[in-house]
Amino acid sequence: MKTNNHPYQTDILGPPYEQTVLKLADDYEGKVVATLIRKKTSEKTKKAALYIHGYIDYFFQTEMAEQFNLHGYDFYALDLRKYGRSHLPHQSLFLVKDLQEYDEEISMALDIIGDEGHDTVLMCGHSTGGLTTTYYTIRHPKHPLLKALWLNSPFYDFNVDSFTKKIGIPLASRLAGLLPTLQLPNRLNKHYARSLHKDYAGEWNFNLNWKPLDFPYSSIHFIKAVHRVHRVLWQSPEISVPTLIMYSTQSKKNNEWNDDVTKSDLVLDVKGIENQAKKLKGDITTMSVKNGVHDLVLSSKEVREFVYSKLFAWLTEKRI
Repeated sequence: MKTNNHPYQTDILGPPYEQTVLKLADDYEGKVVATLIRKKTSEKTKKAALYIHGYIDYFFQTEMAEQFNLHGYDFYALDLRKYGRSHLPHQSLFLVKDLQEYDEEISMALDIIGDEGHDTVLMCGHSTGGLTTTYYTIRHPKHPLLKALWLNSPFYDFNVDSFTKKIGIPLASRLAGLLPTLQLPNRLNKHYARSLHKDYAGEWNFNLNWKPLDFPYSSIHFIKAVHRVHRVLWQSPEISVPTLIMYSTQSKKNNEWNDDVTKSDLVLDVKGIENQAKKLKGDITTMSVKNGVHDLVLSSKEVREFVYSKLFAWLTEKRI
């Protein structure tokens, strides 16, 4: 695949961010695209980072891109199909039936990154993106570009009570074929997006159509797709590249606003992440982050500085 088939234009974030649209095979809803965003370093490098966002999300974390550039990495991010820049009018937001659907755009992005002169890629994934990148790496153990994996609060476990986890989730997975249009309550915390957005209680500017404040229901297909990959992780598969898994020291389910909102993971159970992470085989490093929020790179300034210092120290140690 040659990059001249994928011309870049200025991204919505403005220069020096650029984007190219990846034309994908049609799926069960019709036309499909993904969007690859890049921000290059000032000096030529063979190292790159490829970031995959989470559920109800898209790439807007410019500070993260800048940090990678400062440390000698060209930065790339994917807005997956049906998310953010890639969402088309006829599509259901965030719909997926199998996380392997994303293989097409991830593989295409890696091909482009390779064509653009890179021989080393750090794959980065946040939340569902962390689950997706883990699953991709497990199934592509000899990919010539993939040299390491950095996971930011990966979605390794449902944050629900034990009955829902043991009975409800498996039942929903089995019913997806019979009730394909069913939407189920996802119990996402109402404070999380508000704690991040600059117009509410946060410091970040993002598109509220692409990362809405409230999204109370999820497709039964999404639940089935995630549960299917969780079952793979329960088998303690091996990850073939050095992997750093980071998550907050605490989770909270706040109904009322208090200081914990900006110092906790409001979305996932960090103990579930940690327990599953430690069952993976390979060169796995786990690290908890005090006062981290669900997306660690959107935490308070001192927490972000800690995250980046630990990440780049680890990459130096691993010679990535």
